[in-house]
Amino acid sequence: MNLKRIFKGPIPYILIAIIAFWIGSSLLNIGGYKEISTQDGLELLKGSTVSQAVITQGENRVDLTLSKADGDNGKLVQFYFVDARANDVVKAVDSAAPKDGFNDKVPQSNWWLSMASILIPLLLVGVFFWWMLSSMQGGGSKVMQFGKSKAKLVSKESPKVTFDDVAGADEAIEELEEIKDFLKDPAKFQAVGARIPKGVLLYGPPGTGKTLLARAVAGEAGVPFYSISGSDFVEMFVGVGASRVRDLFQQAKENSPAIIFVDEIDAVGRHRGAGMGGGHDEREQTLNQLLVEMDGFDPKTNVILIAATNRPDILDPALLRPGRFDRQIGVDAPDLNGRRKILEVHGRGKPLAEGVDLDVVARKTPGFTGADLANVLNEAALLTARSNAQLIDNRALDEAIDRVVAGPQRRTRVMNDKEKLITAYHEGGHALAAAAMNHTDPVTKITILPRGRALGYTMVLPLEDKYSVTRNELLDQLAYAMGGRVAEEIVFHDPTTGASNDIEKATGIARKMVTEYGMTTDVGPVKLGQASGEMFLGRDMGHQRDYSEQLAEHVDRQVRDLIEQAHNEAWQVINDNRDILDRLASELLEKETLDHNQLEDIFKPVKKLPERPVWLSSDERPVSDRPPVQIPTPKAPIQPGATDGGVTSEDGQAASEQSQTGHGKPRPATA
Repeated sequence: MNLKRIFKGPIPYILIAIIAFWIGSSLLNIGGYKEISTQDGLELLKGSTVSQAVITQGENRVDLTLSKADGDNGKLVQFYFVDARANDVVKAVDSAAPKDGFNDKVPQSNWWLSMASILIPLLLVGVFFWWMLSSMQGGGSKVMQFGKSKAKLVSKESPKVTFDDVAGADEAIEELEEIKDFLKDPAKFQAVGARIPKGVLLYGPPGTGKTLLARAVAGEAGVPFYSISGSDFVEMFVGVGASRVRDLFQQAKENSPAIIFVDEIDAVGRHRGAGMGGGHDEREQTLNQLLVEMDGFDPKTNVILIAATNRPDILDPALLRPGRFDRQIGVDAPDLNGRRKILEVHGRGKPLAEGVDLDVVARKTPGFTGADLANVLNEAALLTARSNAQLIDNRALDEAIDRVVAGPQRRTRVMNDKEKLITAYHEGGHALAAAAMNHTDPVTKITILPRGRALGYTMVLPLEDKYSVTRNELLDQLAYAMGGRVAEEIVFHDPTTGASNDIEKATGIARKMVTEYGMTTDVGPVKLGQASGEMFLGRDMGHQRDYSEQLAEHVDRQVRDLIEQAHNEAWQVINDNRDILDRLASELLEKETLDHNQLEDIFKPVKKLPERPVWLSSDERPVSDRPPVQIPTPKAPIQPGATDGGVTSEDGQAASEQSQTGHGKPRPATA
């Protein structure tokens, strides 16, 4: 029988409490009087067992001491009577004529037993509650340690992670290498007047390796490494968070040089005074103590605080100022070379087939983070084991990429012939619009097999990593997004709800072109609205629109015009290439999935859309007679079966998207 499982529930503790109270209540009678009824007391007085009787008139109580002859060995009893029976009680006592007297000698109980009757129940109750608290805290030694830090000390025996295990973050590693050198040899830096950074903040999207970098610093530095989560500071008891911060920094100072790592610091370092109804007092006290400890470091104390967060925008400004977090290191999604190195790290120990090229896999995964790439290789290994194969081949890797991007294939979702035909023309419209535009990336895969929440999807892969997007590329993306809806209108004259996510995506791009990118003539290069990024509840909710209603009407009109222009361009290219659309839909109905080589053959006779006229932010500016500088096209070939590049994100990097209602492109691989 597993005792730990038995004591997990509340029933054993309730039973123990009942037993403790029962024992305590029974001990109350040690050395005292046992209460009996009035009738029983009078019966005792009629016999010869009472050796002494004491009447307390004010309380109407009679205390009797029984003789040893009764076998009770001096047992003490008492009973109470009403005023109406006072005479009967007095007569009964007189008749009994106790040998030890009547109100002659008041019996005294043992002093030690009386004290024990009071202290033992209290002691039992105190021990019980001590035991309950120690059980909840994980051990008796932690009962009074609410204010102690919960940081975990990485011991020398723990498996070490070094910088060799980290790839795709060369700049971050270079910055942290300097931290390691300072801890190992501070005299070299102090000789030239350099001051140790008090704090290093690692920020970036989830899955980019911030925690892994901190673990690598611990493995490389060879100094005590204290790791704690931001949520571990705040408890239900007031003042515990600040006490834990003091204890954590005190431990680090006593064992300096040392590193403190706080993961998800936004849990405790959130902007003070923000939030609905004001700030959280306990959290703000904890933050204040953290600010004091960081600012109060002795310059010669080699203690460095490393923190990680996904949301640097919500951190308190006092935490980010120089002197606290002196160094802020961004950890972004890796580029092509970084992805290849990450795949090499996670590919160690995995049996890859002879034809697998990790460079090709890296090209197929633009925008993927390190966690995404690790998941791709893990999914490929699982698929290989599921099929009882011994080596991970390209087919398993392609399927793993599709699963990470769009989710597992929905084999149980069987579409009827009508829905399958509509899906084929919808995805064919996306692909044809992308192929006929002049500034889109190549179409690498189309499928009408349901996967995730999509009934089908079209994959578009950029030839190289992008960090900015031109106006013509955005306009092509709008036309590409509207291609599925236009194909349904042209072929069936009855559009479906499958284009809802495409319309949402196109509207978002068009609105950013108007309000953020300054790519329309009517509104011009003006930034409208608050800074882009995730809203911080309480800080951003109260901000009002910073432009007039008249300008808002212009914005809505410009957004509508951009989408209408994209709709017209998609209509033109699909009408001009209707025979190619029919062939593409027929091939999809027959094969369900088309790869890069098959699509390249189908799209050879596509009639491209004419180049758009020169655009200027104002019609009054003259057009230069000099021709524009030609941008060289990437020479790297695209391999078959690549993943979606989709619509670019705000910073220009490729990011995939997926329809919420059935059609469209896969969901983002990165946050």
